[in-house]
Amino acid sequence: QGYCQDTYRGQLASVHSSARNQELQKLARTYNTLISPWIGAVTSCKAGKWESYWEDSSPWNYANWAPTQPSHIVTTCTTLSIRDGLWRSRFCLQLRPFICQY
Repeated sequence: QGYCQDTYRGQLASVHSSARNQELQKLARTYNTLISPWIGAVTSCKAGKWESYWEDSSPWNYANWAPTQPSHIVTTCTTLSIRDGLWRSRFCLQLRPFICQY
């Protein structure tokens, strides 16, 4: 998120529809990487309740989690699978490609 903000003055992508999810999945595929990129969703425990939110503070009005996701163990960031378009929780410190919107 920091790199996206500092370098592009943007935010990690937020996804608000199935069409947008498919568009970003298709975009990510064009880079010939097998590693699923970061999007801007974070899942964390707030006041004893697990919730997901977008880094850009936009409304949480769409989700495309893989089965058993998101993880509710520690705060996690989210990847968009190039293969199936589903979202998965990952430890935020992993180095991965990312989708920045600006």
